[in-house]
Amino acid sequence: MRVRFENFNFSYGQKKIIHNLSFSLTSGDFLCIVGKNGTGKSTMIKCLLKTLKIPNNMIYLDDIDINNITHFSNIGYVPQKIDFNYEFPITVKEILISSYNGKSRDQFFKEIISKLDLNKLYNENINTLSGGQLQRIFIARALLTNPKLLILDEPTVGVDQDNLKNLHKILKQLKNNRITIILITHDLDFCKDLADYTLSLTDSSTHVLTSFKGDQNE
Repeated sequence: MRVRFENFNFSYGQKKIIHNLSFSLTSGDFLCIVGKNGTGKSTMIKCLLKTLKIPNNMIYLDDIDINNITHFSNIGYVPQKIDFNYEFPITVKEILISSYNGKSRDQFFKEIISKLDLNKLYNENINTLSGGQLQRIFIARALLTNPKLLILDEPTVGVDQDNLKNLHKILKQLKNNRITIILITHDLDFCKDLADYTLSLTDSSTHVLTSFKGDQNE
């Protein structure tokens, strides 16, 4: 999936968060977004997903203005803070199967569960799990949508080293399969050999886009 930001601006009231940001991603590109808290990383994603309203002619998916898209499909999203009722009696199995149309014996489903080491948690109630375990579950749920665009907001927080390695392998495979990936992180080491571009946001609403593909895309 192609993604394009064109002279993108966003403010909260009088406070300008992002100013004149322009870049484009082609299918299979990997963008790593870094910056201090409050510089607009998550805000930018919320605008892309239409959680926050923006004017026309600023963000495009496959060359279509997002304001003209009534329903997003083939987009996987893992937010930094997951809005979920953890007191609701539901198992990991039920969450994941509901995200995959009930095809729990499908090979792709089994592969995702295995790679994220979720087999032993499969029948556990969601409210008994740690933060890192929950993060892996919601990463799996996003991957099960078979996305063309995958967006992850701080996916490495609370995840142990073994599962970080598994996540890294999965993202590399998705990139090789031409899935476009946008990842927000403070952990540059995690994505240093994955990223085609790094976007650094600052608290002065400026930005620096670095390309590792040999062409500055700004």
